[in-house]
Formats: sequence, structure tokens, C-alpha cells
Amino acid sequence: MAQILVVDDEIGIRELLSEILADEGHDVLLADSAGDARRQREAKRPDLVLLDIWMPDTDGITLLKEWASNGQLTMPVVMMSGHGTIETAVEATRIGALDYLEKPIALQRLLSTVKRALRLYDLAAPRRLSLAALGRSPTLVELRKRLQQLAQASAPLLLRGEQGMLAEIFARPLVAPGAPFLCDAGFLADAPSEVLQRAGGGILFVADLTGLQRAEQKNLEFLQARADRHRARVVSFSPVDAKTLVERYQWDAALVARLGELTLRLPALREFAEDIPDLAAQMLAQLVEARACPARRLSVGALNALRHHRWPGNLAELEHAVKNLALSALDEEVTLQDAERVLAAHAREASAPALPLDRPYREAREAFERVYFENLLSAESGSMSRVAERSGLERTHLYRKLKALGLPVGRREEG
Repeated sequence: MAQILVVDDEIGIRELLSEILADEGHDVLLADSAGDARRQREAKRPDLVLLDIWMPDTDGITLLKEWASNGQLTMPVVMMSGHGTIETAVEATRIGALDYLEKPIALQRLLSTVKRALRLYDLAAPRRLSLAALGRSPTLVELRKRLQQLAQASAPLLLRGEQGMLAEIFARPLVAPGAPFLCDAGFLADAPSEVLQRAGGGILFVADLTGLQRAEQKNLEFLQARADRHRARVVSFSPVDAKTLVERYQWDAALVARLGELTLRLPALREFAEDIPDLAAQMLAQLVEARACPARRLSVGALNALRHHRWPGNLAELEHAVKNLALSALDEEVTLQDAERVLAAHAREASAPALPLDRPYREAREAFERVYFENLLSAESGSMSRVAERSGLERTHLYRKLKALGLPVGRREEG
């Protein structure tokens, strides 16, 4: 059976839950505070945590946020409270809690919740990045609000952004807790009736429309036409616009229009750079949790270096760099020198970007300009005066050009 950690500052609650869960055959761990819970979680890696909200040292919501931001929310968490509100339950679910139990906890409600949590949570599944505890940048805060709003809709949603955005992490907040999320494109080769049965009440996610062959496009069209009957929703991602999907990738224009009934632009990683340290820490913690690397931690210097890198490959490139650091660093603490070594290698790999020479002149010119100004901004550490000087553009014209290309404006120096 499972190993369950019960966290509650009331000894009576701990003993009661321990007795009930032990009678069901579970191995029960007990913690009377957030500090104790941290130690137990680190030492024992429980399969499930029952976490009280009100505790004397750190409240349960804060501890849940901490685990989420550190990449340590690798087990289902069920919150408990005798003074809960709907707002608290919603907040806990948004952060990553699976469910919410109100005290006094009914026996059958406890057992059914524990059974469902252990059944739904695949302990062998790879741990995923989460937006729940992120939001230092205004850009990501706004995006999360839009995702919360769009989660209430049922129409097909098309996510648009640059390559390497790992769009799945932006699609997962759209699905209700416990609802199915089918994200392997292999489902397009399965029997449509079985796919729709599995996806009922949840989401069918296609990670990259440009990678689908004609037969897969036809299967997606069939699923989309019948998704409403099964309360399923199609969410997809494309790194190119609708016109390019039709002209270059041979998509049916009517199908593209249906898939993009709602459209949301995903900002590039450089647009929410303030969240890069938390993202990198999550990625590293997941590697450590999975025992894919020795124990590692990122120094402040390393985190700052990651934050100031341009990341033309977005989240996929950041993930690759963090894995490289985790496996190549000689000490437990990843230093600034480690980060500079890995980032220099990434810069060499990206020094000769492939330009879209097969595109129409206007698109190819825009792609060249984007690469040109990205390199200038990186080389001049975001100094707008030096970028203007090197590019030969008047500064007002430069600001307009960067805005038109969707690039962030760098530092504005006085004088």
C-alpha cells in the first residue's frame, strides 16, 4: 500500500487519521508542523500528503507554494481545514492540491479521497513543470489570468508562440483537477471512439500542429467535430500562423479556423525573464528527485546568469542547459563559472541561426531583423544607446522596430 504523510498540529487529528489509514493497510508518517513536514518529505518521499492549512509555524498554503516552486510537488496533496472557505479551496487547487477536506472529516469522504488520489496519480510518470508557483513577472501573471479565464470556455483553443516553448505546461492549467489530459500525439492513430471515451470531460492536446501528417490532420478533424458530445476540448500549439499552416504544411483552412476559434499568444521566455530562476530551480529539483543527477543546487550567481541569457530556444533550451549543469558541475553547488561555461557553449551552437530562406521576402526579412536585434541586445547587455549606435538607427525608430518585432526594449540610459 501507500506511504501517507499526515501534517496537522493537533495530536488528536494526527492519531485519528493515522489509525484509520493504518487499518486500510497504509504506512503512515506524522508531522506536527511545516518544518517537520519538510524534513519528512525530504527523507521519506511519501506517496500522498494530507496537509492542514492552519499551523503555528508556516500555513499549509505557503508550504504547498514552496513545494510547487521548488519542483518538490511530486506527490498528490490533499488540504485539510476546519475553517476553510471556497476561496481557500480554489487557491489550493490552483497551486497544485488535488482535493480539499473540511473538518470534521467524514470517514467515507476521507477514504474515497485517499483512494482517488492514489489512483489518479501515476507515481511512475515524469514530473512536470508547473506555472502554479510562478509569477514574478507581470507578463506571466497576466498570462496565468488569461489561462484561468479560458479554462471556463469549451471552444477549441490554439496556443501560438515560438519554437521551444514546451506549450504543454501552459495547456495543463486549462484542465480541471482529476480530468483526463491526453497529450501524446499517438492518440491520433488510435480508434477515434476510444480516444473520445478516454478524453471525456478533459482535453486533447496537440503539442505542435506543424508536425502532423495529412492522415493525422484528418483524424484530428474527425475528433474535433465530435469532441463537444463527449465534453472534450481540443487545445493545440503552433509555432507558425494560420496562413503558413495552410500554405506550407498543407492544412485545410476550415480546420485551422475551427482549431483557432480561440487563440492565445504565449510570450517567449525572454519576456518573463524574472521567472527564469524559479523555472531553473524547478527543473533542477525534478532531476534530483528523479535521481537523474547527484544532489545539486544553483548558486545566486548561476541563477543570475541564467536570468540574463537571451534563450532563443526558450524553455526547451533552458531545460537542456539545466540538465547540462546538473550533470557536468563538479560540486554540489552550481557556480557562476559553471553557468558561464554552459551558456558559452549554447551561444556557440546558436551563433549561426538558420534563416528561413525559403519564405517570402517579407517574412525572411523580418526573421533576419529579429535575429540581428536579438544578437545586438545580447551583446550590449540591453543598452539601448549602444544598440542604437551600432545599428545606426535613431533611438525612437529603434524602439518602434523592436516593438514591431515583438522584442523587449532594453535599458534606457540617461542622456
